[in-house]
Amino acid sequence: MEGQGHVQEQQNKSRVVKVDSVESWEFYVTQATNQGCPIVVHFTAAWCMPSVAMNPFFEELASSYPDALFLTVDVDEVKEVATKLEIKAMPTFCLMKDGAPVEKLVGANPEEIRKRMDSFVHSFRVYAA
Repeated sequence: MEGQGHVQEQQNKSRVVKVDSVESWEFYVTQATNQGCPIVVHFTAAWCMPSVAMNPFFEELASSYPDALFLTVDVDEVKEVATKLEIKAMPTFCLMKDGAPVEKLVGANPEEIRKRMDSFVHSFRVYAA
């Protein structure tokens, strides 16, 4: 059973925060906004294979951008947040600045997401300077 301990360890190191309620969503968004921190949200669903397939990529992305807050929202668990941000398809990646969506990327497209992340995070560095 030594394999299971390793999985647990991986999860503890995760930089992606799972949002499980509207309250936790508001808490994280407010906190990041107050700190001038960019937010990247992965809207996902357990039944959506492309969404599930993007989870490891999203983890990797989170490790690449320590200055940003990475959130994952299951649209079935936290419907209110998905509705509020008008999320219509999974996966949707939402880049947020000052608590508001700046850009939405629909679909499992790692290259495009990474490209947008680069310019998004760069705009923050310029903005913060």
